Amino acid sequence: MVRYSQNLLLTALEWHIEAGADEVLQDTPNDRTLSAAKIVKMVEAAPPPATTEPMSLGGASESRAEAIKIASACQTLEELREAIATFNGLAIKKTASNLVFAEGNPKARVMVVGEAPGADEDKQGKPFVGVSGQLLDKILSCIGLARGGDTPDNSVYITNVLNWRPPGNRTPTPAEIDTSLPFIERHIALINPDYLILCGGVSAKALMGSNEAISKLRGKFLEYRPITHGISEKPSIKAIATYHPSYLLRTPSQKALVWADMLMLQKTPR
Repeated sequence: MVRYSQNLLLTALEWHIEAGADEVLQDTPNDRTLSAAKIVKMVEAAPPPATTEPMSLGGASESRAEAIKIASACQTLEELREAIATFNGLAIKKTASNLVFAEGNPKARVMVVGEAPGADEDKQGKPFVGVSGQLLDKILSCIGLARGGDTPDNSVYITNVLNWRPPGNRTPTPAEIDTSLPFIERHIALINPDYLILCGGVSAKALMGSNEAISKLRGKFLEYRPITHGISEKPSIKAIATYHPSYLLRTPSQKALVWADMLMLQKTPR
């Protein structure tokens, strides 16, 4: 009976996490006077689940291993897009409307990597097309770059770490980022840009393999190196981390820092 109780609790926890409920908020306090015996009786009295098979706790690592194998085999952007579309190792794929792969010039020398699609991106199947995307376009245009540019020097290529929208626009979980990492690393390898712009803390931390806050990572050139072994032949790419446009919409006072980051990039030879 103890095994059944553990599986019941783990199943409920997994369901809530996949649904985006990763914070505990209550209007009333818990009654912490319940004895352990009463808690056990409450759990045991719950109806049995539809299946008695034990839940696998190794799903995330298995999904990442499969992602590495699939991503490494992709030799073109078309193959990578198809691989991501058919990969079933991410639960958020079930709740998203469209795959959001990329947009821009594949030959661009500058590649922008955001966090994950939002509601507008999910509807249109393109990255950064909402209000934050419009702000990103304005920021890039100030240094002579555009997703519609016709030469490698005046264009950008835009994508995200995750290609599926998390439910409710929530922050991607560590497991989702870990599973998606081989795909975005292979994406970067296929584009082979000279510079990366990492928009937001999720993108910067994931691709730099860092736990530092975005405020500590921005304002300087970084050296991006793939974390996944064998995913790329290029040893490193120069990168800058900067605040995400959606953050700037909420905190306009930080626009000056992003402008400084863009000027730093503009001064580099391209």
